[in-house]
Amino acid sequence: MYKILANTLFLGKDIQYLPECHSTNDIAFQLVRNQSAQEGTLVICDHQQAGKGQRGNHWESEPGKNLTFSLVLKPTFLDASEQFYLNMAVSCAIRKVLADYFPLIQIKWPNDLIVAQSGKIGGVLIENSIGKSGWEVAVVGIGLNINQTDFGSGKAVSLKKLTSLDYSLQELLRVLVTQLEQYYLILRKRKFAQIQTEYLSNLFLYQEWANFEGESGPFEGKIIAVQADGKLEMELKGGITKSFDFQTIRFPDYTKPF
Repeated sequence: MYKILANTLFLGKDIQYLPECHSTNDIAFQLVRNQSAQEGTLVICDHQQAGKGQRGNHWESEPGKNLTFSLVLKPTFLDASEQFYLNMAVSCAIRKVLADYFPLIQIKWPNDLIVAQSGKIGGVLIENSIGKSGWEVAVVGIGLNINQTDFGSGKAVSLKKLTSLDYSLQELLRVLVTQLEQYYLILRKRKFAQIQTEYLSNLFLYQEWANFEGESGPFEGKIIAVQADGKLEMELKGGITKSFDFQTIRFPDYTKPF
C-alpha cells in the first residue's frame, strides 16, 4: 500500500492503489469522467496487465517489481500547441531522479528513458482530453523498471540490473513525484527555454550524425531541435532541414554499438 505524499503541494495527495489493473491511464481517465479525480490524483498498481506505450506497444512489467502509475494533471495554462513541453518536463524530471542512481540515463525522443547499449529503463505516455475551451486534462502514465531483472528477449534494463541493488518502490515514488511536481511548477511559470535546454542536453543522439529510417527509406541525419508540438527537427546531408512526426521515423538500435 502506498502512502499519501506529505512533501508535495498537490501531487500524490490522493493516491488510488490497486494490486492489479488493466491500465493505470484507463483507471485515471475513468476517475476523471466520474469527477472523482482532482489535479494531482495518482493511480498506481503492482501489476499492470496491459500498460500502453507509443505506437500501440504494450508495457510488460513483473508484478511488484516496478513502478507503474499515472498522474492526473490539468495544464490549462498551456495551449494545445504547446503540449509537448509537458512531455519534456516529465521526461526531464524522471531522468534527473534515475541519474542519481545511474548517471548514464538518457531521454530517447519522444518519451523513453534509456541506457545506450543496455536497453529501455522507462517510458512515458501522456493522453490528453481537449475540449472547446482548450486543454482540459492530461493523464501522465509512467512505467519504470526498478527491481525486475528478467526481461526475456526484450531490450530492457532496470535499476537493479544496472547497479545490483534493491530499491524501495515507496521511497522512489516519493522522490519521483516530488521532482515531477517541481518541474510541473517550472512549466506553469512558462519557463519553456529552461525545460527545452535540459531536455536537449540529455537527448539521445542530439547533435550526432546517425542512420535513421524514414517513410521513404534509410537516411543519415542529425537531431537539431524538438519543436513545441513534439516534432523532431533534423539536419540531413546537404544541409537540408526536415521535421518528423512520431510515426514517421525510426531510430537505430540503441542496444548495439554504433
